[in-house]
Amino acid sequence: MVVKRRYDSVHRQEQARMTRGAILAAAARLFVDPGYAATPLTAVAAEAGVAVQTVYKVFGTKKALLSDLIDVTIAGDDEQVPLARRQFVDDIRALTDPRAMLERYARHLTEVQARQAAVMVALAGAATADPEAAVIWRKNQEERRNGMSMFAADLAATGGLRPELSADRVVDVLWLAMDVRNYDYLVREQGWSAEEFQGWYVDTVAAAILAEPATAAGSPA
Repeated sequence: MVVKRRYDSVHRQEQARMTRGAILAAAARLFVDPGYAATPLTAVAAEAGVAVQTVYKVFGTKKALLSDLIDVTIAGDDEQVPLARRQFVDDIRALTDPRAMLERYARHLTEVQARQAAVMVALAGAATADPEAAVIWRKNQEERRNGMSMFAADLAATGGLRPELSADRVVDVLWLAMDVRNYDYLVREQGWSAEEFQGWYVDTVAAAILAEPATAAGSPA
């Protein structure tokens, strides 16, 4: 009987995980088209193949559903691991060359933008008219800036940044360059490849914030 109860518990957990995933997937589709404001939870429930009471039980509110959708879309999974503890951060911090750090981040950024572009662009549009969406958009903007503040500190620790730039100016550049609307325009609208986008990111940010390499002694200036 102990084994059976343990099996039932695992089975229920798996069912709950699958139900949550189905609701998030339905929201991802419908919040993009026809849009967040135009999508009631009854429509999300129907798209996910569950009762609307199930949506309320799992997420509570439409705003909470949107917030969780953004978090899962950015992270790429539903694991409770902060972004600062993800593998790509360790990879970046293991490097000592600032351009190499930008290149590693560019690969991560491209992977994330490929997942999140449609949802995040839809959120940006919804935020102009819907107060709930606006709150979540502002939260995302703040989290992005916090993340770029940590990245700026890691880059500064290499000694490779332009000395005349303030810490805030470096964060400004990083924050702007990683905006999902850059990826949306260049890749999704203009047809750039992922490699071209990564190259653009690295070249643009490096030109804006990295110090020029020192000229070797005896070489022409």
